[in-house]
Amino acid sequence: MIEISIADQQLRLTTPQTCIVYPISTALNGVGEQENSGCTPRGWHRIAARIGGGLPQNAVFVGRRFTGELYSTELATRHPARDWILTRILWLQGMEIGFNRMGRVDSMRRYIYIHGTPDSEPMGIARSHGCIRMRNQDVLALFDQVSIDTPVWIQPHSFSRIPCRELS
Repeated sequence: MIEISIADQQLRLTTPQTCIVYPISTALNGVGEQENSGCTPRGWHRIAARIGGGLPQNAVFVGRRFTGELYSTELATRHPARDWILTRILWLQGMEIGFNRMGRVDSMRRYIYIHGTPDSEPMGIARSHGCIRMRNQDVLALFDQVSIDTPVWIQPHSFSRIPCRELS
């Protein structure tokens, strides 16, 4: 299971064998479910698609398709307006009809992902356009440990009251 804390700007992966915490960056506009809000949606989601398996670190995606490019500062200089989606994509589907699924609140139709971002982008600070950004090395590790239908809980609250514990 994946849990995301907006307050802590952290993603926690819990399995029977391990509990790992990664720094992330969620939406600059805060939490919210409305389309075109630029917010990170709350509630229960699932991984609906895993994109980029087998591609190199820093692979560039546009419209969920590999462009054939690898991210570099030179490439960033040539395309300053791009919202960089790199390395891997875990596409999220909301599970709560009327809250984060269907209609004008549909997380999947909003293209909400967990994805890699340039290493120059800060983690622990809300800066995205709605997605959950991760370090490329971290999204590679996460991608290899999750599958389609892995549950994802996105909450505005801190993990401080519920410590990360290995369950085995």
